[in-house]
Amino acid sequence: MVSPLRRQVLASLRPYRAQFAFAVSQVVLITGAELLKPWPLKIIIDHVLTARPLSWGFASGWSQEVLLLAASLALVAIYLVLGGLNVLNNYTTIRIGQGMVNDLRGAMYNHLQRLSLAFHFRRQVGDLLYRVTADTYAIQTLTMNGVFPILVSLGLLIGMTSVMIQLDWVLTVLALAVCPILFGTISLMSRRINAAATLAHERESTIYSLVQRTMSAIRVIQAFTKEEEEHRRFLAASAESLSASLRLYTLQTFYSGVVNIVIAFGTALVVWVGARHVMSGILTVGDLIIFTAYLASLYGPINTISQTLGLIEGGKAGLARVLEILSIERDLPDGKRVLHRSEVRGAITFENVAFGYQAEQPVLRDVNLRVAPGQTVAIVGSTGAGKSTLVSLIPRFYDPQQGRVLIDGTDIRELTLESLRQQVAMVLQPPLVFPISIADNIAYGRPGASREDIERAAGLARIHEKIMRLPQGYDTLVSEQGSTLSEGERQRLTIARAILRDAPILILDEPTSSVDVETEALIMEGLEQLMGGRTTFIIAHRLSTVRRADVILVVRGGQIVEQGSFSELMNRPGVFATLYRTQFSGQEERHRAVS
Repeated sequence: MVSPLRRQVLASLRPYRAQFAFAVSQVVLITGAELLKPWPLKIIIDHVLTARPLSWGFASGWSQEVLLLAASLALVAIYLVLGGLNVLNNYTTIRIGQGMVNDLRGAMYNHLQRLSLAFHFRRQVGDLLYRVTADTYAIQTLTMNGVFPILVSLGLLIGMTSVMIQLDWVLTVLALAVCPILFGTISLMSRRINAAATLAHERESTIYSLVQRTMSAIRVIQAFTKEEEEHRRFLAASAESLSASLRLYTLQTFYSGVVNIVIAFGTALVVWVGARHVMSGILTVGDLIIFTAYLASLYGPINTISQTLGLIEGGKAGLARVLEILSIERDLPDGKRVLHRSEVRGAITFENVAFGYQAEQPVLRDVNLRVAPGQTVAIVGSTGAGKSTLVSLIPRFYDPQQGRVLIDGTDIRELTLESLRQQVAMVLQPPLVFPISIADNIAYGRPGASREDIERAAGLARIHEKIMRLPQGYDTLVSEQGSTLSEGERQRLTIARAILRDAPILILDEPTSSVDVETEALIMEGLEQLMGGRTTFIIAHRLSTVRRADVILVVRGGQIVEQGSFSELMNRPGVFATLYRTQFSGQEERHRAVS
């Protein structure tokens, strides 16, 4: 039965089989050149220095001077050909290996993008980053740095052994006698090297996670003067990583040393017996020279095979970490039905919905809700009540453990994720912008939008004038994480992005939480134009949002405890009325002061 690692290697190599065959043909030529390397030296020793006639037909009449020149030129030619073939072979194999790494990275990156948010919340970003950028090199290690060198070495080994048997079969058997010892050493050491390599990869990925987490929270770290503590934590993690790497390198070096010692014993034995054969006339000096040259070439492939098998163990650890991610089934299986914009009315229904990021800790419980097309629904409640989780079920960021969510009577699990999410525009918290131009940020959800449409969306989001004051206007590049923009400006950019998306369902997660009251009033004017005729969910933060909604949902403890219009809820002594008087009354006074 083919192991998952071997299956992945074969699958990755399949698109490059023509290039691989070309590389193998180069190996055949390299093997031939390696077999020819000692022969000019043998001719010089046996037929130039000793004046013995050469029995080759075309060179039988050559003088010693001509024979010496020809042998010397042949030696140079062989090395030139061998050098050129090695350069070509290295280029070919590296190119194949890089292509395989790129393919594997692409597959893993694509797979990660399609795993649910629940998966990403459980994993460390730095660890995933290390797997994508570093562990994927394992496929090159296993194939072009592993399997391919073994093929080359086996070709050389077979060729060298065939020639050496013709020269002296006794010496050949002695030379090969070390092989069982070498492969026994491989068997003993491979598991330890694999375990050490796995630990080294894990410790190194911890460094990535720590640095990513620290850089993301640098403002908090500096605000609370935690630099020294974070520095100590980093040094401790770095020390553990380097210690694991040191153990791996020590094992690999020890392994290499044992192999070299075994080969040295084999070489000494062959030289001792070979010298006695020359003394007894069984071999000539040239035969011994060529045999010892072949012996080095014989032990070279054996050494390469043994060393490469150790390298492969490290590669297997990295590839196993990649396959661990690739083997994770998408917990949001794609539906089969494509949802077209023209058929969306916008009726949203929650039927007995229960959800928890961990099944034993529910966040939403028994949620039942019917929203008519075009209605604006405000969702209020304390922090952690489940407001953002509730709206996240609509675009299928998660699937409920119980119940179902429907759009226009269709279970959203029957719809393709792409077509479903194309019908939803969202403004989420925190506002996220990308290190691209402002125009591209706004058009992120609608590539190819005209500049006129982009500027119209920015105008409705009340950010157009600010953009026009920038040096390059809409072509201004946004810095990493939008650090050159204020929180409110980033918020308005994401609102413009949602406006340009022009989807029939709109989700606004506290869309004006980062702006002042005056800017909020202007933004809400633009949003009201956007919300016209669309089904809209707004996680409410301010009074104006709540009062303008058709329906208000009060969420507490993962349940909808009240729902109705603003006047209906205020006329009953319930949770909303109490919440309004304690939380929103001060906001109302400020609104009146501004107006």
